This record gives sequence, structure tokens and C-alpha cells, in this order.
Amino acid sequence: MTIHHVPSYAVDPVKLDRLAELAIRVGLQFQPGQDLVVSSPISATPLVRRIAVHAYKAGASVVTSIYSDDEITLARFDHGHEQSFDHAADWLYEGIAKACSNNAARLIIFGDNPTLLSNQDPAKVARSAKANATAALPARENIMNSRVNWSVVAYPDLGWARKVFPTVSDDIAVKMLADEIFAASRVDRDDAIGAWKLHNAILKERTNWLNGQAFRDLHFVGPGTDLTVGLADGHNWIGGAAIAGNGVTYNPNIPTEEVFTTPHARRVSGYVRSTKPLSFQGALIDEISVSFEEGRIVHAKAAKGNDVLHKILDIDEGARRLGEVALVPDSSMISKSGVLFYNTLFDENASSHIALGQSFSHCFVDGRCLTPEEIKQRGGNSSLIHVDWMIGSGDVDVDGLTADGRSIPVFRKGEWAYGP
Repeated sequence: MTIHHVPSYAVDPVKLDRLAELAIRVGLQFQPGQDLVVSSPISATPLVRRIAVHAYKAGASVVTSIYSDDEITLARFDHGHEQSFDHAADWLYEGIAKACSNNAARLIIFGDNPTLLSNQDPAKVARSAKANATAALPARENIMNSRVNWSVVAYPDLGWARKVFPTVSDDIAVKMLADEIFAASRVDRDDAIGAWKLHNAILKERTNWLNGQAFRDLHFVGPGTDLTVGLADGHNWIGGAAIAGNGVTYNPNIPTEEVFTTPHARRVSGYVRSTKPLSFQGALIDEISVSFEEGRIVHAKAAKGNDVLHKILDIDEGARRLGEVALVPDSSMISKSGVLFYNTLFDENASSHIALGQSFSHCFVDGRCLTPEEIKQRGGNSSLIHVDWMIGSGDVDVDGLTADGRSIPVFRKGEWAYGP
């Protein structure tokens, strides 16, 4: 096995520092006196160190970093006993949940090799994913319900860079991926924070328009797609900056180009085809086609990773139903880059998408006041997983369907039909 080291000269230190500052000031809008819990690949240590600097400058009490490592992950699949794949570090997630219950901010750094587990037994991948999802539930609820300010940023791991740019040398691949991350995160300019204020305002305008329409359904039509997604009763569109349960305005995803809401878990029908590959737990799933009846996936196949796809769908009952629908124009900054990132944080922001599994309570009007049973009654889904996959492109149209039967154009050829 080969340890992936990112050449230090391949990542611009000025832009890396801007990304760290952005994560603290915009992503988290970090508050004095908060603790910060950071989860990260070990390769992203240079970014974690700069984040710690800016967190302490902003008044952090304690910054705690939790690292994952590709080599340790592979060691489990190569040498772990059979029963190990049904276990996860629940004690760790319980600790994270306790920190968040004490108002700690949460930051997650993406940078994992998207094909790390592509040659591993799909059953073991799925079992490990289910065990982790089950153990992580106490910590994940703080994110899914936006109880505290949290955010996600990315770092150019060498394994990831090799997948995205396979025809160039390692150092050039890392530099190219770093430059794409910096551009998508808007830190390739002097006033990144000002750029995010403007971007958040545009996303807010879009959510205001969608909420004003009060659509009952969205209808997606394109190659291999004729899908009607019912929207949950009392759904609320959000995008860009949001307000956490602790009162802090934050940006959960850096980058982000999406506006999203909660589908009705029992009112989805038709068929849909993916437009980009999905990387799940290091396994690649491509050319997904599924059919829905009464909200549930009844037929599914993938040209690549089909076994993993079906393992995902069988994790629990909610895994075959939708927990999110998101709109992203084909002209988004990430889409225009022409880069396939093999990473959901980026690829979902190049394309409209849906997510299997758990819904977000804050995508309901007054969602934080609703009980789990009330969310279910309104159409919200419950599951151990939340897996986004991309269904939009320049060939996909979207219409909003109102309760009185009107059809209003939302997207035409992958672009917003109403403006801006």
C-alpha cells in the first residue's frame, strides 16, 4: 500500500489560508467561546492547522481534530475479521453528539479517494456503511436538524486528484484539483467573504420565489427521466446561508449552488436516470436508473456498482424513498468548470439532484417545532442514510405543479426559467 502525500508546493498557501478563514467566518460564522470539532482525512492536516489558527483568533475554547486514514480503512478490508464490518466506534459519535449538545461547532473536511473501496466486497462496504450510519445517528441528528452551526469544506487529497486528473503527474493533479476547489469555494479572489454575501443573496432570491409559488409537485423531464416529485406538506425551500437552532447564521456547504427542500416520501412516481457518477463510501456507482411507485423505488439498476446500489437500498425501509430534492442550474460555477469531481459535495452543485433517505427537519416551515411523527405525517422520510445523486443536466426541464392544476416553468434546458 502507498501512503498519499500531497506535495506541499502544489497547494497555494495563500488560498488555503483564505479557505480556512472562510470556513470559520462564513461556513460556521464561528462564535467566541464555542468549541470546534473537526473531522478530516489525515492528508488535510495543513488545512486543519490553518482552520485552528482562525478558530482560535475568533475566540475558540478548544479545537479538536478527528482524522481518518485511507491505509487504516484498507487494512480493515484486507485483514479484518468478518464480524468487524458490523461494528463502528459508537463511543466516538456519542462524544461528538455531546460536544454539539454543549454548542460546539462542527466542521467536516472532504478529500477522500472516491474509488478507495471500489475493488472491495460490496457486502462488506454496505455493512460497514450501515454500522457507521447507525453509530453516527446521535451526532448526525445535530446536522440533519441544524441544531448547531456546521459546515463542510474540501481539501485536494492525492488519491482524489489522481482520479479526477489521471493523465498528469501527481503534483500537477493536486495543483489542478486545489485550483478547482479554490475557485468553486470563491477563495480565488481577494474578497471571498464579499463574494459569498452576494452569492447568498442570489440563492435567497431563488428560495423566496419557490416558497412563494407553494408548488405541490416538481416534474422532471429529460433523457431517461420522467419523474414527478411530490413536495412535503408545509415544505420550505432553503439554500446558501441558514440559521441554526443555536441562532447562528451559517453556510453548511462550501461550495454550494443548490436550493433544496423536502419531498413527500409517499408521493414520488415515474422514472429517472442519473447524469453523473455517485461515489459512496469509496465505491463508484454509475448510470443509475430507478423507477418509483407511491414514493418507493421498485426497480433499480446501475451499469457500475449495481451490487453496492442495491445494498444501499436495502439498508432500511426509508432508503428507497426520497429525503431531499435540489435544484442547480447547468450554468453553475462547478458545472461550467467541466470537471467531474467524483465527490458529492462538488458534483451535486453542478446538477439538480435527489437524495435517498433521511429528510431535513429545517426544510419544513417551523420544522424545529415539529415532532418526528408530525414530520412523517407531512411527508418527511426517516432513514439511517442520506445519499445524494445527480439527475440534472442541460437536457432536463423542470415544471412546478400547483394544487389548482397549473404548470409553471422552473427550469428549461437546465437553466432557471423565471430568472435571475
